[in-house]
Parts: sequence; C-alpha cells; structure tokens
Amino acid sequence: MAENHRRTVRDLRRGNRAAVLQRLYFQGPMSRQALGPATGLSSGSISNVVTELAAEGLVEEAGHVESDGGRPRTLLRVTPGAGYLIGIDIGETRVRAELFDLAMTELARCELPLTGGARDIDTVIAHTARSIAAVLEESGIAAEALTGIGVGVPGIVERTPEGAVVHGQTVGWDAVPLERLLRGATDLPPATAFHISNGTMALGQAEMWFGGGRGTTDAAIVLFGSGVGACIVTDGQIHGIDHGTPAEFGHLTVQVRGRTCRCGSRGCLEAYTGAQAILSRWHEAGGPDPDEATEEYGISRLLAAARPKAAGAEADPTALAILDDTAEYLAAGLADLVNLFQPQRILIGGWAGLQLGPLVLDTIRERTRGYALHHPGRHTEITLSTLGPDAITQGAATLPLNHLLHHTTTAQPPVPAERLPR
Repeated sequence: MAENHRRTVRDLRRGNRAAVLQRLYFQGPMSRQALGPATGLSSGSISNVVTELAAEGLVEEAGHVESDGGRPRTLLRVTPGAGYLIGIDIGETRVRAELFDLAMTELARCELPLTGGARDIDTVIAHTARSIAAVLEESGIAAEALTGIGVGVPGIVERTPEGAVVHGQTVGWDAVPLERLLRGATDLPPATAFHISNGTMALGQAEMWFGGGRGTTDAAIVLFGSGVGACIVTDGQIHGIDHGTPAEFGHLTVQVRGRTCRCGSRGCLEAYTGAQAILSRWHEAGGPDPDEATEEYGISRLLAAARPKAAGAEADPTALAILDDTAEYLAAGLADLVNLFQPQRILIGGWAGLQLGPLVLDTIRERTRGYALHHPGRHTEITLSTLGPDAITQGAATLPLNHLLHHTTTAQPPVPAERLPR
C-alpha cells in the first residue's frame, strides 16, 4: 500500500508539472497568478512547480505586466533554449530533417533526395543518419542537448520491446525495425529518444497545434502527395497516435474492380488521387511519360498545361479533365470522412495538395457537399493546410515535444491553442 501511495504522489506531481508546462507553452507567457485559475492548482502548488521548473531551466521570466494596485507581475514562459528537437520526414521521394528549439524556431535543415524511392531501406537509413548529423553540425548544437528526435514515416508503426517497427505496404516495408536500424546507424548518446509515427499523423498534430486546426476539436487532416492519408481528430484527440496507426484513407474503395493500387488491391482512392496515379492517368490520356521526371516536376507540368501562364495560350483540355476527375474522386473520399466523423474542418495538405489545391479546391468543396449527407456537409469547412510543404517535418518534431509537455499522456493543447511567442 505504501508503494501505491508513493506512485500516486509521483503521478500527482508529474500531472502538476505537465499542467503548468502546457499552459505556459500554448498560452504563455503567463504570470503565476494567472496560472492558478488556468490549471486549477493552488498558489502553493504553482509556486512549487514553477520553482522546480525554473531550477531545471525549463521555465524563465519573460517580462512583467501591470497589476491592479499592486506590484507588476512577472510573466513566465517555457525557455526556448532548454532543449532541441529534430523532426524528420521520411517521404517517398526525399528525407528531410529540421532542427528546432522548443519555440519551434528552425535552426538548421537538411534535405536528401531518394532517387530510388523509399523502398530502398538501406538508403533511407543512411540518408536519415546523415541528415541528423548535418543539422547538428550546421546548428552547432551538441547531441546531448537534444530533447528527442521525431520521425514521420509512410506506414503503420508497431511498438515493440525492441523499438518501433514500420509496416509500409505501399513502399515495400514489411516489419522494418526502423528504430533499431536508426540507433545502429547514428552516433548519438544512448539515451537519445526516438519518437516514430506515421507521417500523416505528425502532419495532423502540427496542424492542430500551430496551423489550420487551431480552434477546432473535430477535424480531418488529409495528406495528398505520393500517397494519400488522413489524420482524424475527435474531441481534441488524434485517433491512433499512441500506437502509430493512421486512418488508411487512401485505401478506401472508390471504384469496385477499379484501377490497381500499389498496395495490391483495386479501386483504392490512392489509385486515382495519389501523385503517381494522377501522372499515370495523364499519360494514358496522351500526356508525357510519368517516369521521365520526379513526381513533383510531373505535377508541375500538369498544372502548367491546365493553367498556362503565357499570354494567349489555351489550357490543355486533357490536363483539365485529369484534374477534374482527381477532384471528383477526392471529393467522394472526403464525403466519406464527413459522413463518418462529421469534422468541423477538413484540411488538405501535403506537397501535391498544396500544389493542386488553388486550382481544384472550389470544385472539391462543391462536390464533397454533393456526395455528403446534407447536415454534416453544410457544417464542415474544407480548406488548405496552412503550414506549407515542411509540415510533416514540423509535426515530427512535435512528437518529442509532446512527450516533454505531457510525459506519458498525449492530450491535445487547450482550445484555442496559441503558439509560444518567439
């Protein structure tokens, strides 16, 4: 019984620390007096926690604010330089790494192309290790100062006693022991924490914390790139983030006995709306060979054909038809999300989504309403991601940050969440 009591006291103390850190991070700077009502803690508990966090260097003074009839109150914030985060996006065409301080200020970045795609796991591991070393060298930050490394991957993440294992069927990863391989390939202190999750879920967490998801509790964040995925948020909680199991949105069946998907099935949404699939459909309709260039370049050519910039040039009707079909299929998929989850907001992100969005977003909105049930369809806003093409990298960095702020929990920040001032 005594041991149970000691655990309860530790849990209470840890919960108090987490409550203060979360409020200071997402709604700070705040005074000690404001922290009490915001966290529900007594002034004595606030004083103890703040003293402890300040002694550890996690909290610092951030100016003063006038009070009614008394001395100015000291404002507190999470110390930006108290730790450093590396976010890594292992995509299907490149590995991108960025190093941030705790205020999510970017300090260094490295991007390495995957000419053979993500199927070559040896190259993926080598590029990831090289990118970690590169951002540490560029920033001058010692590896010992890292709070942790977050990694977004194309697949389902399984937690095992030996570390994270990734099942990425569309890229040919069959139970890849990614965490073990990364630890073996990097020269980092043994205590360095790796936080590995699906890239779409990392994107979703970034959007909910810092981007277009702020102010909502129910949302769907759609990743539209080489593949297609979705992160589902209900009551402020990301579905499956504890286990790295995303909503496999791209593998909804939108056409019975339809096109063959790279997952091996037929008629998947990704077989019509993934970048590779779009370029293949364009080629079949008379467009260029999709193997002649990268997917990003191919999508850029498609957009240029559909919306030429030269004066007097006419849009290519084939390119326009391909984009129209893509919008139709994506709208049908989004309507399924609306009917299943009734989100307040759907955000379309990913490099392809951000490239194609300005041209097809209005069409997607109109046709999603046509496919969805009327009531939830009228109450769902569809818009583009606000964090840009680096959002997965930023989201990956929030994985170790989330652990710092919550320890063993994954609760989302208070709504509306505010970013820590720089």
